[in-house]
Amino acid sequence: MRVLLDTNVLARAAGPIRGLAHELLRIVTHHRHELLLSPFLMTELGRVLRYDRVRRVHGLSDEEIDKFIVDLVRVALIVSPGDFPSIPCLVDKDDELVVYSAIEGQADVLCTLDRHLLHPEVIAFCNLNGINVVTDRELIARLRQPMS
Repeated sequence: MRVLLDTNVLARAAGPIRGLAHELLRIVTHHRHELLLSPFLMTELGRVLRYDRVRRVHGLSDEEIDKFIVDLVRVALIVSPGDFPSIPCLVDKDDELVVYSAIEGQADVLCTLDRHLLHPEVIAFCNLNGINVVTDRELIARLRQPMS
């Protein structure tokens, strides 16, 4: 399964806390799945992990943040969406970059906690492109099921 984990999921996987997002990242990168990343997601993740409120949670130094991102790059397929039309139900260009990264990478799943990306119109748009938009809890439930 090709999986794009949105920044809000990847940021929760950083640092020493071993929660749901960490388990998702571990399963996606250590099993028969493929993690998709884009230059946009890597840049956004680096910025988000440096927010004071986020840094208080994960406790990582700048060097540890950079290492986390480099480690992700080592295990991910990097995709770069080209020019794309605007998605009418999304007002945030960053959200469009996430969706088009998933499309470019031929993702099976886009995992996010972003309410804008979980909007029914966005889910329908992604479904038309073969992408299932799910939350972290929905994806972990699917990944924990025995493969048939």
